Amino acid sequence: PGHLSRDPDPAGRFRGGNLMEVLLISSVFLVLMVLGVPIGTALGVAGVVTIYQFDLGIEMLGVNFASGIASFPLLAIPFFVLAGVILDRAGLAATIARFFELLVGKATGGLAMVAVMTCIFWGSLSGSGPATTAAVGMILLAPMIKHGYSKSFAGATIANASDLSIIIPPSIAFIIYGNITSVSVSALFVAGIIPGLLTGAGTVLVAYLVSRKRGYRSSGHRGSPAELWQSFKKSVWALLAPVVILGGIYSGIFTPTEAAVVAVFYSLFVAVFIYHSINWRDMIDMLVDAAVTSSVIMFIVVFAGIFTWTASVIGVIDKAANLIVNISPNAVIMIILIDLLLLALGMVLDAISISYLLMPILIPVLEAFGIDPVWYGVIFISALAVGQATPPVGVNLFTAANLIGSDVDAVAKEAIPYVIMDVIVLIILSLLPILSLYLPIKAGLYTP
Repeated sequence: PGHLSRDPDPAGRFRGGNLMEVLLISSVFLVLMVLGVPIGTALGVAGVVTIYQFDLGIEMLGVNFASGIASFPLLAIPFFVLAGVILDRAGLAATIARFFELLVGKATGGLAMVAVMTCIFWGSLSGSGPATTAAVGMILLAPMIKHGYSKSFAGATIANASDLSIIIPPSIAFIIYGNITSVSVSALFVAGIIPGLLTGAGTVLVAYLVSRKRGYRSSGHRGSPAELWQSFKKSVWALLAPVVILGGIYSGIFTPTEAAVVAVFYSLFVAVFIYHSINWRDMIDMLVDAAVTSSVIMFIVVFAGIFTWTASVIGVIDKAANLIVNISPNAVIMIILIDLLLLALGMVLDAISISYLLMPILIPVLEAFGIDPVWYGVIFISALAVGQATPPVGVNLFTAANLIGSDVDAVAKEAIPYVIMDVIVLIILSLLPILSLYLPIKAGLYTP
């Protein structure tokens, strides 16, 4: 299928004049990773060294640097980051958690389920797993431990539930995927809703089953209708934020980048005029926090882009794509095999770096097998989400472990049931494209 050739001798994929280039870029990258160099730096240095050594066009570095971030969809990232910082400073996570706590009462595993539901909503505001882990963890970890939950289980629950931050829109990972593949970010955002909720339901189920086995319960009584109403009124502005953002995108009122700007003004309005929790002097600190976080992301984007361009010039991408096509003629088997690769890479690399490393290779593979790019975008990001809570470099795990002062291995052990459930959901998403494509098609945002 497609335009990629089925090479009868895939083992000879790197024979020829570019063997040394391939060896150099691979060796420099791997050595730097082993030495503990940050992934963005390792990618950029490997690309630059190869370009310089083999005279591939050192003058193209400036062009690549500029074009790597001169993208309208990427403008959404700093704005969504800033909106998340503002809402975090406003204390909205606490109001959401309190509402869910009154809703579940003393139900078995109540606090664990509150943590998951709070992560779902907060993830839809921050778009970042570590940020969600930190925000929700600082509010709910202490009450969970106080009411008998083990520290490691409490940390694992919040760390894994925070995975949903890059599946449920607005998601920075979807913005990156859309920018690499030229797929509509609006369609990707809406496509992530059902899979995100399905993953969240699986996480709630695991939290309930483990809590029932261990006798974990909630912290207080079920709220009366009056208490629920009062709590709802306090949290409604936070609960409405994803509705405003996604509703505008779903209805076609604004693009994801415009939605990010709307999210900033909405967050400011709520924080300053509704909750009165920040003043204009706080804006400097919030802008600095957002700028630092956005700069780290853009740093990886630029340097990973240089690496990808170099790999394309020396022929690695085309040859690797042909190699993958030769593995199996069956699209489902191919998707499952790539899922396994993504789960493995997610243990050692961050989602943005994996996206820039693999997606240029996978784009022609998707075309060859006729795999829908929006559907696969959901599969791809869902697989990467699992990596945020798996050792050795699961960022959510480290954030949660740091908050509870526990060993990462202990938290990772408690995360195993959640990871198994995430993999089960990933398989379901890999087999049923309708779960990802129904809403964007229904909204008129995408036509397969």
